Amino acid sequence: MSWPQVAILGVGRAEQQAIYEEGQFRPRLMLPLSLSYDHRLIDGADAARFLRWLAEALEQPLLLLADE
Repeated sequence: MSWPQVAILGVGRAEQQAIYEEGQFRPRLMLPLSLSYDHRLIDGADAARFLRWLAEALEQPLLLLADE
């Protein structure tokens, strides 16, 4: 039996980009993420929260150890 695919996470190639922070440009590694999902099954707000959680987990992976 094959389960239906209701969401697909796309991960692009990471690259260095200049980000303006605290009055100056600094190099930062950026990883493009995209999420395609079936709106009939997944609420858009839930999808946005998942992407935000994923981005935070990738930024600070050690926090996943403390997450309950």
